[in-house]
Amino acid sequence: MSNNLINKKERDYLKSPMYSYLIVLSFIVAIGFQGWRTLFNNFAIDLVHLNSIEIGAIQSIREIPGFLSLLVVYLLLVIKEHKLASLSVLLMGIGILFTGVFDSFWGIVATTLLMSTGFHYYETTNQSLTLQYFKPNEAALVMGKAKGYAAGANILAGICIWVLSQIPSISYKIQYFIFGALVIIVALWGLKYNPTQKLKHAQHKKIILKKKYWLFYVLNFLSGSRRQIFVVFSVFMLVKKYHFSIEWITILFIINNIIGFFANPFIARLINKFGEKRMLTVEYIALTLIFCGYAIFENGYIIAFLYVLDHIFFPFSMGIRTWFQKIADPKDIGSSMAVGFTINHISAVVIPFLGGILWSINWRIPFIFGVAIALTSLYFTRFIKTPIRKIENH
Repeated sequence: MSNNLINKKERDYLKSPMYSYLIVLSFIVAIGFQGWRTLFNNFAIDLVHLNSIEIGAIQSIREIPGFLSLLVVYLLLVIKEHKLASLSVLLMGIGILFTGVFDSFWGIVATTLLMSTGFHYYETTNQSLTLQYFKPNEAALVMGKAKGYAAGANILAGICIWVLSQIPSISYKIQYFIFGALVIIVALWGLKYNPTQKLKHAQHKKIILKKKYWLFYVLNFLSGSRRQIFVVFSVFMLVKKYHFSIEWITILFIINNIIGFFANPFIARLINKFGEKRMLTVEYIALTLIFCGYAIFENGYIIAFLYVLDHIFFPFSMGIRTWFQKIADPKDIGSSMAVGFTINHISAVVIPFLGGILWSINWRIPFIFGVAIALTSLYFTRFIKTPIRKIENH
């Protein structure tokens, strides 16, 4: 009976209007970003003929809005947070829609900035709203559900790209237009929907930096560094070094997201069961081995397998946010998510461009750097201390 009561309590969050709101927006953001990302390397290499340094530069520029996520705090002085979430999704859709139109280096830079600003500002508000509206035992489950639905959205996007790529008359321009239009339509729905409820703790409308949150800042910085090695150089290696076609890249994305659809909610439950420290430890040990594999093996099929493994461990990073929720002053959450997102992207602005240069010297160097990042993350995970879990709503 107690298990039934626990399951019922876990399901209570499903009734929240904010849950539905964030799930819908996260679903369409995942479709839009997956469409943009799946097409990007082949679009940039095959059609626009960009080299590794130019692609690295674009990926660095893409992370600038993430670096400026702390500006969300000031936007919230004039815009309600849930409205800012929808406006961000709208901006993202506009950037995606015009990507195929401006098929030059500077054209891609401009549309990437639009898309990325919307994407990163939505992610900041999404994380903030999740931690404000859901209890500590619910937040990981909500994040896991959202990631699961996002994985389903990614599968749908991958299937769409696979089908469209088989039709010769469907160009990159048309595919980007389709994905952008879908995102814009859902964003307009979000602007008309009000999922808010009265919260116990009003959020600070200023940037919050506290010494007691130092570990949260460090882990966010390292997480951003790890993500860039995966997002930029893993796929780039498959396309550039092993000549994977758009069809094969799409298949890999679909495999990753089929696994993620089932694994992400399960990982959220494991975080609740075993705690953030243990789960993050498992992640960083696995990443150390995976990055070593990237640098050692020279077989496209092995690298593709490692790429899938790499993706499985991505959701473990939600433990950084759920751990922070347990130690933070509830009034600091909104501001701290913006600060954390900014810190997460400090390295992201530098690594793609610097990594592109290092790649031109030796393709192994970015992955050796990834090993160092994983080991450093593992060291700092030792400092995680979790207080007795709070049960009140935020």
